[in-house]
Amino acid sequence: MTKHQRNREPSQRQLRVGEELRHALSRILQRGELRDPALQEVAVTVTEVRMSPDLKNATAYVMPLGGARRAEVIAGLTRSAGYLRGQIAREVPLRFTPGLVFALDTSFDHASRINELLHRPEVERDLGGEDEPPEDG
Repeated sequence: MTKHQRNREPSQRQLRVGEELRHALSRILQRGELRDPALQEVAVTVTEVRMSPDLKNATAYVMPLGGARRAEVIAGLTRSAGYLRGQIAREVPLRFTPGLVFALDTSFDHASRINELLHRPEVERDLGGEDEPPEDG
């Protein structure tokens, strides 16, 4: 087992390259140059780019604005991956331009679900009940 297999945390280089790619992808998508019909008039947020340890593969986590047409947007980005990779090669100076895979960022859904759970009446009662004196019944 190598050092990288034992250490699951991304290296500083992986984080730095991932952030550079995130910014580059955001700029490219903002320009609206993609001709795929699924990506027309849809604002896409690139929330994170995770790099493989060898920096040859990147997973871009994206979310369409408002969460609309998620599957269509992912399919459109996947079809446009070759073009996007070429654009990234022009913008980010790397020895090898990584292959791109797109995935839906579900962290917004998780945060919404946690918020929903925390605001249920029984949870609010339990959380707020710590400061209140016990009731005599």
